[in-house]
Amino acid sequence: MSFPRSIPTTSSTPESSSLDSFRYHSNTVVMTPKPQRFKRVAKPPTTPPRKTRRSILPNPSSSSEPHISFENTKPLPREFFQIDALDLAPRLLGKFLRRDDVVLQITEVEAYRSNDSASHGRFGITPRTAPVFGPGGHAYVYLCYGLHTMLNVVADKEGVGAGVLIRSCAPICGLDVIQQRRGQKTDKPILLTGPGKVGQALGLSTEWSNHPLYTPGGVELLDGPEPENILVGPRVGIQFALPEHVDALWRFAIADSAWISAPRNTLRPPL
Repeated sequence: MSFPRSIPTTSSTPESSSLDSFRYHSNTVVMTPKPQRFKRVAKPPTTPPRKTRRSILPNPSSSSEPHISFENTKPLPREFFQIDALDLAPRLLGKFLRRDDVVLQITEVEAYRSNDSASHGRFGITPRTAPVFGPGGHAYVYLCYGLHTMLNVVADKEGVGAGVLIRSCAPICGLDVIQQRRGQKTDKPILLTGPGKVGQALGLSTEWSNHPLYTPGGVELLDGPEPENILVGPRVGIQFALPEHVDALWRFAIADSAWISAPRNTLRPPL
């Protein structure tokens, strides 16, 4: 298994401290009030605006945040995907998924290889699994429990039957559309930490299965920054598989990202 390089006033009221002074005229005491002198009260200092916690990721709709443009960014080439799923998985971290105005950054993935007892490829070629046996760089989209749309990136050469599940992403552009599709008005990690949430945020259905991710239009996979550090761990929800596959460290995530699904405590830096 190979990995890439080791992969934010007090204002007081004026005091009436002036006392009446007395002036004596023969035997008569005349009270002559001394003119009161009021101190000039300085305006209370302007309280600096309260610092609010900055969002984990820039909100492109906010004018105070830098605008990220992907207009001239081309999808990754077909050859990028046609390698072993275990090599492709960590290389997908930091890359961008784009569909129209929605852009997500991949933060967590899982690799599924050929002859893997946890992979859909174990069933052989069926109408459902046929796309995962296609050439690397295509999408394999399926329904989990008939509810959750799961996006996989097909890996390796045609006929191998391997892929990488996109487990979690971070929102980069199109937050309003993402929130609408997800039915959640939040910018917290709960919005996109889970494979079904990613598929929903992109508005995917099984009709997107077999779609080439390296061609402009539709759903595209764009190049992005390589993470400085990554975490590895066993995959999630595959207790039915053989022990060696259940324990295999084929789950990868960006180390300093909050956009990682549960459980996090099974992830650790690679040896």
